[in-house]
Amino acid sequence: TSYERDVLERVHERIAAEKFDISKEIITPRVRRLWPRIGIAAAVATIIVSAGIWFYQGSQKDASVQVAVMDDVAPGHQSATLTLASGKKIVLSDAANGELAKEAGVIISKTASGQLIYEIKDENAESDKINILTTDNGETYQVRLPDGSSVWLNAASTLKYPASFAKLKDRRVELSGEGYFEVAKDKTHPFIVKTAEQEVEVLGTHFNVNAYADEKAIATTLLEGSVKVSSGEKNNKILKPGEQALNKGNTILVKEVDTENITDWKDGDFNLDQVDFRIAMRKIARWYDVEVIYDDNLSNDIQISGWISRSKKLSSVLKFIESSGLVHFKVEGRKVYVSK
Repeated sequence: TSYERDVLERVHERIAAEKFDISKEIITPRVRRLWPRIGIAAAVATIIVSAGIWFYQGSQKDASVQVAVMDDVAPGHQSATLTLASGKKIVLSDAANGELAKEAGVIISKTASGQLIYEIKDENAESDKINILTTDNGETYQVRLPDGSSVWLNAASTLKYPASFAKLKDRRVELSGEGYFEVAKDKTHPFIVKTAEQEVEVLGTHFNVNAYADEKAIATTLLEGSVKVSSGEKNNKILKPGEQALNKGNTILVKEVDTENITDWKDGDFNLDQVDFRIAMRKIARWYDVEVIYDDNLSNDIQISGWISRSKKLSSVLKFIESSGLVHFKVEGRKVYVSK
């Protein structure tokens, strides 16, 4: 909860102030929610002990973490560009709240909270009007589709979908990049997410699809319900909640995962629990719209752990990672140089 995070940040801020002479930006260690709450006093005591150990270990290698930053980079924000079937483009962060357009018997609006919503006014309207929602690096956005399904679109992503699903036998959308889906139940009209190399078919469920072109595989992670992941006619897998399908083109591998690590972006966090360093840096690069340049001598097998909010400035996130003693950062404009 937000209250628990406030407690975590205040405790951690005091520890950091005693241990290090660094920025006042708060870097909070990740605490797994594996047990029932046992009282705030006990919880705070545990946090203090855990945080003290974490910082002590980090301080053995570097007691004063200093990221070389010439110009700090602000975090990303809520924005996207909506392209209507007519070709008209609407930058949603610049658009006023309220009705934006009417298309295919649907009113398209922006809410006070910044969500894009589609409201059906004519069930018999044509269904061939395609809308495109696009986020750049450093942008994220939420849309409620005409069937009531909700999609959270991560940075550098594109979602194509009909302005209305009326008269269609299925609810088909196309995704590049990453999206989190909460699909409205409709047993007679399957919901299908198509990416470059696969399809995900559902009736009503919560799942995440990571289909960035610079990742080694398309990752489909199920949080609730059931989905079928298909790549070709004979290559398909049925997922259970907590499972992830990795599609590398020829094969689909299924494994169990911690879903908090997968949907962290939707909740406004970087959850880096035993995460490959370069995968983490690709997430950071998309959110802060920066280019990451690696030293030739840097190992390809670095793993990091921890949690930090995506609302922090870039320097705070890099200080958090650098405190492990495994890497060093130098930032020049929108270029991040990484060395040992």
